[in-house]
Amino acid sequence: MTTAPKTVADLKKQKNVDETIRGVAPTKTVGETYAPDPVSKSADLAALFKLRVTSLIVLSAWAGYYLAAKKHNLPPLGLRLLATLIGVALVACAASAFNQVIERDADGRMSRTKNRPLPTKRMTVRQAYTFGIAAGLLGCILLSVTTNVLTGLLALATALSYIYVYTPLKPISPHSTFVGAFPGAMPALLGWSAATGKVEWEALALFAIVFFWQFPHFLAIAWLYREDYERAGIRMLPVLDRTGKATVRQILGYGAALIPVSVIPVYLAMSGRIYFYGAIALGIAYLAFGIRLSMLKLPPSAANSKKDARQLLQASVIYLPLLLALMMINGAGK
Repeated sequence: MTTAPKTVADLKKQKNVDETIRGVAPTKTVGETYAPDPVSKSADLAALFKLRVTSLIVLSAWAGYYLAAKKHNLPPLGLRLLATLIGVALVACAASAFNQVIERDADGRMSRTKNRPLPTKRMTVRQAYTFGIAAGLLGCILLSVTTNVLTGLLALATALSYIYVYTPLKPISPHSTFVGAFPGAMPALLGWSAATGKVEWEALALFAIVFFWQFPHFLAIAWLYREDYERAGIRMLPVLDRTGKATVRQILGYGAALIPVSVIPVYLAMSGRIYFYGAIALGIAYLAFGIRLSMLKLPPSAANSKKDARQLLQASVIYLPLLLALMMINGAGK
């Protein structure tokens, strides 16, 4: 029995399937950038500001604000909260814009980022700088005026460390992931300080949760897009760790440590028993995806490992919103 010859459409479809298996093709659910259809300035601005990623940052800030307000018997809703979320979002947008300006050449060499507005020249560097500066200044000023100066300064320090420490370190050392985890864990702390005007142990507990959560998340991205990062000259751990053993150790180590860290809010009287058991269950489930990847005993370059890396990544973007939502729902009052 003979089969009909494949059409051009069939070949393109097969190419997309093959690229997805290899981890080259982008996946909307984890924040990669698609070329806007139709092309528009608003779509390019959304890509420059990474609005899907920014939404997770805003959620973290909201959780910090809500839990702080609950502890100190402050209104959990209102204009102050709105100003906090807008301010944090604007600072995050600014950091994203500057990051893409610095990495525009590297982005152009990676399949997952080549359609961003700067590599495709749909937006100029000057325009991106203008948007970034405007968003950053407005965000820091808004936080300083409507909440407190401490939050404005912390937000500024977060953006500057992301732009001028983490981003330039990426093509130099795999330790950039560790360095980048510090500004990455700040949004919940910013939400707390916006409500209270100070940094308390509870805020540091939220910081620690997001800090540990990031390592399986970012290492899964680097595993999934290892070839992309290598082509762009970005020294993520899976690019240098040819066997994948060091990467797996970090995924499992930080994933396991996240479980006890995630229940600290219970002992600080931030949440109750429901959150305690829920956090443990979510942590075990998150860790299980890392264990499954480790059991393959395959290097990051192996096509068969990409599916499990992708599922670990998707689990990470489900884990954090669920954990924060549960913490807020089961929050303990003063």
